[in-house]
Amino acid sequence: MSTRIDLEIGDGLATVTLHNPAKLNAVNAAMWRGLSAAMAQIAGDDSVRCVIVRGAGDDAFAAGGDIEEFVRVRANVDDALHYHEDLVASALNAIRDCAVPTVAAIRGACVGGGLEIAGCCDIRIAGESSRFGAPINRLGFSMYPGEMAGLLALVGPAVVLEILLEGRILSAREALQKGLLSRVVDDEKVFEETAACAARICAGAPLVARWHKQWVRRLMAGGVLSETEKRDAFAFLDTEDYREGLDAFLNKRSPQFSGR
Repeated sequence: MSTRIDLEIGDGLATVTLHNPAKLNAVNAAMWRGLSAAMAQIAGDDSVRCVIVRGAGDDAFAAGGDIEEFVRVRANVDDALHYHEDLVASALNAIRDCAVPTVAAIRGACVGGGLEIAGCCDIRIAGESSRFGAPINRLGFSMYPGEMAGLLALVGPAVVLEILLEGRILSAREALQKGLLSRVVDDEKVFEETAACAARICAGAPLVARWHKQWVRRLMAGGVLSETEKRDAFAFLDTEDYREGLDAFLNKRSPQFSGR
């Protein structure tokens, strides 16, 4: 099948590949379902320490949604609500809610739905010639709020409105300057740098990575931390990984974390 979501898991690393090369990896309804399913499988696998999300090939991360199928899947309000809430937003939320770190490896076009997917990842590494935007103002439809949420949390209202109101395509360097990206590297080094990033994450204590993501989300939600939450912040004191980390440091060796 030419359009699909591929999932590979091994050595603590999960790789999710958006596969629709004939359309620059544009994401269709079946792929949105497949993306949710892949993230659910990852969530149920305690061996996974990091997730890489990428597009098939070198030409695109994902050039948006599959516009050609919109006349079928969004024919009326009920169909559109199902498509954007139950398929698209659900898949994006699955990425945002992933307990382990997620890294987007971006080459080529990262537009529309592709930008939404990348924006839900924790780290975004892009090639110099990659390009970004959501020119849907030229197609006569607006971005669904459930899809906008990830970009809004990432870069704030000013940048989101600039992207949506102008419909302009941004270079990698401008996307980096606006906070859409974590780093930009030479095109041919994107996957190499992403692998190195994932290796650094996997070498760290996996429970700590999960806690860091959890606390970032909690602090962004606002409100005063309860006394219970403050105590929970020191749950690492009871872990084997904490004892391993200290022992490795004191004995000048590399730690071997077990996730316990």
